[in-house]
Amino acid sequence: MKGQGLRLYAILYLVFLYAPIALLPIFAFNDATIISFPLRGFTTEWFAALADLPTLHLALKNSLIIAVSSSVLATSLGIFAARASTRYEFPGKGGLMGLIMLPLVLPEVIVAMSLLMVLLGIGVNLAIWTVILGHTLICTPFAIAILSAAFQSLDKSLEEAAYDLGESKLSTFRLITLPLVMPGIISSLLISFTISLDEFIIAFFLAGSEPTLPVYIYSQLRFPKQIPAIMALGTILVALSVLLLTIAEYFRRRGLKKTGAKDTGGFL
Repeated sequence: MKGQGLRLYAILYLVFLYAPIALLPIFAFNDATIISFPLRGFTTEWFAALADLPTLHLALKNSLIIAVSSSVLATSLGIFAARASTRYEFPGKGGLMGLIMLPLVLPEVIVAMSLLMVLLGIGVNLAIWTVILGHTLICTPFAIAILSAAFQSLDKSLEEAAYDLGESKLSTFRLITLPLVMPGIISSLLISFTISLDEFIIAFFLAGSEPTLPVYIYSQLRFPKQIPAIMALGTILVALSVLLLTIAEYFRRRGLKKTGAKDTGGFL
């Protein structure tokens, strides 16, 4: 009886969580400007309308620049941090790693406001690069979590064998370690890209006059005639996010299979 209650709770929770997302494609293909039932008919007009919105194209360009830059920076920093935390012992390691992972639990609005105050206080103009800075900050803990698992599952004897055969630490890292953890690196890049592309709060505070895609979507919700096109855009973003997460999960499992590590759960 207890198990059935938990199962029912899990089902209701999932319905509550994903039902609004399921409504996106329904109204995106609905031939009406009013978001309501009953539906009027099927159309792809709202997807075609996205091509005639130059401000949307600019926001998309900004978001792609920010997402690519943030994912590369966060993954690069994550490689160094994950490597250090899994291979070396040093004073203050626990506290330092805790501080690095702190953005995972801090409210994003607090992080955004703090960054805004600091940047304005030192006279920095808000632009795309300030959003990249903020997104790198929040994406790095996710990258470290993914890459730490990849480095922990790596057999140390492989590196020791390379040392015995005359390889330096740098060449061993480049020729042995990096190829083995590459699935984790790719997974980290995709997850960081997805987080940055969908992030709103930090972009809202730090973008200045160069809005990102989520900020653009928020600004268009004031105009009822734009809602169907926003629904179409949301459908595309959801499909893209699911695709990227699926690819990231594939590379995560591939990496575990390559190293022979036990699978303790993933993204999907």
